[in-house]
Amino acid sequence: MDVLRIPRWRLNTGGEIPALGLGVYQIPPGRATREAVQIAIEVGYRHIDTARIYGNEEDVGAAIRGSGVPRDEIFVTTKLWNSDHGRDATLRAFDESLRRLRLDAVDLYLVHWPVPRVRGETWKAMEAIHRSGRARAIGVSNYMEPHLQELLADASVVPAVNQVEFSPFRHRKGLLELCRGSGIQAEAYSPLTKGLRLGHPRLRSIGERMGRSPAQVLLRWSLQHGLVVIPKTVRRERMLENGRVFDFELSPADMALLDGLDEGLATGWDPEDAP
Repeated sequence: MDVLRIPRWRLNTGGEIPALGLGVYQIPPGRATREAVQIAIEVGYRHIDTARIYGNEEDVGAAIRGSGVPRDEIFVTTKLWNSDHGRDATLRAFDESLRRLRLDAVDLYLVHWPVPRVRGETWKAMEAIHRSGRARAIGVSNYMEPHLQELLADASVVPAVNQVEFSPFRHRKGLLELCRGSGIQAEAYSPLTKGLRLGHPRLRSIGERMGRSPAQVLLRWSLQHGLVVIPKTVRRERMLENGRVFDFELSPADMALLDGLDEGLATGWDPEDAP
């Protein structure tokens, strides 16, 4: 069986994160999630991204335990939801996520959204969770430059990761530069634009010339910008296609062409103007 070999990138914790993972957002809880994670692990994925609000943490944990792959080989991310901010609520929510996952620790715990007024208190709780060793790394999601600057001004622990929507059609250059300069690994969700731009002629032209699919071109663009990517799919053939992106490179000219596609596309709620 074809098994992918996915490189790992160093985090500011000293740990490593697989450069490609499986996102399970909107995969229904139950059998669908368990089968998707099982297939992903079978074909070589070692990075699974879930969240409390997705409702499928329990199934992610079950699939990991049933995979036969040692726990320390699989990188597991989950996230704190908006209604769970604040010190005590954050600590409780994390305990509940571990209970549902049936894991002793997660590799990455993220603040899902930058909720105003309480996110500073929340980050202090995240730091306590990290010190406990039950979250090997902590980070944020959907934090734009002002949110990150606010956090960094008072943080004892610099976020290991900032997970945001990122693609050539939503190219947040300033945010990416801030993450790089602060030692924060940027991670792209919806790197395939939820399929909305896969038919774009520039993507198709580059892909046809290189013998690659538009999806592979999009993922390769993100990787060459230094992003970790977590595309979502439940299909084995798509998981394999998405994983075959480490044996080619886009030229500087093609990267520049793709950089020029930015149109501010947001396929979900856009945190750009969040207070």
